[in-house]
Amino acid sequence: MARILLVDDEKIARTLYGDYLTAVGHAVTAVGSLQDAREALAGDRFDAVVTDLILPGGDGMEVLRHVRERHPGVEVVVITGLEKVDPAVRAIKSGAAEYLVKPVAPEALQHAVRRALTTRDLLQENASLRRHVAMLEAGQRIATTLEREKLASATTSALESMACASAVVLLERDGDKGLRLQGVRGLPPRHEPELVATLVERLSNARAPRELEGLDAAFPRVLSIPAVEGTTVLGHAVLFFDGAEPEWTGETAGYLVRNWALALRNLGRFAAVEDLAYVDDLTRLFNTRYLHLVLDREVQDSVQTQRPFSLLFLDLDHFKSINDTHGHLVGSRLLVETARVVKGCVRDHDVVARYGGDEYVVLLRNTDSGGALKVAERIRRTMETHLFLAREGLSLKLSTCIGVASFPEHARDKATLLDLADRAMYRGKRGSRNVVYMAALDLEPLPAERRQGGSGPGGSST
Repeated sequence: MARILLVDDEKIARTLYGDYLTAVGHAVTAVGSLQDAREALAGDRFDAVVTDLILPGGDGMEVLRHVRERHPGVEVVVITGLEKVDPAVRAIKSGAAEYLVKPVAPEALQHAVRRALTTRDLLQENASLRRHVAMLEAGQRIATTLEREKLASATTSALESMACASAVVLLERDGDKGLRLQGVRGLPPRHEPELVATLVERLSNARAPRELEGLDAAFPRVLSIPAVEGTTVLGHAVLFFDGAEPEWTGETAGYLVRNWALALRNLGRFAAVEDLAYVDDLTRLFNTRYLHLVLDREVQDSVQTQRPFSLLFLDLDHFKSINDTHGHLVGSRLLVETARVVKGCVRDHDVVARYGGDEYVVLLRNTDSGGALKVAERIRRTMETHLFLAREGLSLKLSTCIGVASFPEHARDKATLLDLADRAMYRGKRGSRNVVYMAALDLEPLPAERRQGGSGPGGSST
């Protein structure tokens, strides 16, 4: 039934108690000293220890303390010939499951061991239940996280604490670009870059859990678990262990990684929804909804950091005539190509948005009016010299008017800044066209149809 370590310095007692316990099916190992007990516990697995309180070279209380410190989950039954209450109280307070006074009847010893084993089983079941509940809660936290930084932190923390990993590396698949680092915990900083590069290389085509050997890392065991959705590998969780891990590590790690995969899938879907909400269907530029969000943030950041930013308001010249001459399909393709041309004239961290119809707005981060004027002129010249739809055999010429307004030089709020950039652009439309104008407070107001949104998302201007 169970493996019992019997500790008693009297040979007759070891034989007698051993017979009592083997009679009910237990496997008994008998030793006569504290040192022998320590060696036996170190070399084998036991379910319970039965020890005399008086031993040569120590006592049963030392056996009890050793078991509680080094072998949690093993219950201890203490036997003594001392008919005193104090030793019993000390033993129970120190964690003994039972306390028996010699002479011990067979039924009493068998019953005490059975109760100790039952207590151990209940405690293990409770610990397992608590572990599973904590694992479920951690999995839920991971699966419902929709921010990449928080997801990396929650996942690495859970794998470290619940799967007993000494270090964790999370690698996320970045489309066709391969794996990239999403999160790391517990690695020595000096080893991190080289080790991560090695992991990316070795796991680029991996699809199943595997032991990783030959890594230049101070961990005897390294386990890689893929985050899989259907047949798609979304990433890999790499767990480093510097010692023997509990038997439930594999189950726990697998469950947490499955929830990480679910979170990665949700992030992808959330990004797709964001794309639908904030990206223009035709040009794939940001739309006005996103422009207003980013402008709100930029105004707030500029106030705090004292760094300027600028807006360019673009409107294509005589776009209506292109629609009338070549049709709306050609007009739509021209709008898409214009988006590519404008994006090619600005930096990656600047924001280009389709404002409506043939109008575009460019947000130039950390750029004052002088810098914005140079960018606007670059866009104007590029547009003027570019041959649009050349592959389709049309080679159309097109120019644009651009209005420039800067924060906080021309305005200190979003609405006024947009209005001034629009008014500067409209001044060019009323003049020679194919021109750049800087915002000024004395610019004439916009016509009523523009103030009322007359060139909305589907409209076109002249």
